[in-house]
Amino acid sequence: MEQVSASAPIDYLPILFQLIVAAGFGVGTIIITHLIGPKVRTENKLSSFESGIEVIGNARQPFSIKYFLVAILFVVFDVEVIFMYPWAVNFREFGFEGLIQMFVFMAMLLLGFIYVIKKKALSWD
Repeated sequence: MEQVSASAPIDYLPILFQLIVAAGFGVGTIIITHLIGPKVRTENKLSSFESGIEVIGNARQPFSIKYFLVAILFVVFDVEVIFMYPWAVNFREFGFEGLIQMFVFMAMLLLGFIYVIKKKALSWD
């Protein structure tokens, strides 16, 4: 039987070296671009710019809660659908019991969707 040796601190030196090089590159790049970059500050360069469109109005204008509700519902249902991929990959291993469990999961997902529709959470009126 082969005996497993304990890791020595010297074994972690390549990882430490890689972290130092990565951090040094990031910090060095920021410092060098700050030192050699142009320093012309005009009103036009300091103004807000969004995809080539001039900014109109206040950026702190409140959005309708419907926008956030739809976004949250999308994330919830999207995450639930992601759980189906590992099940599909291992479908044959789970057998009939796995199929029943997925039917229960899909039924709960459908009940949640019906609840959202009944509450009219997706209507924009």
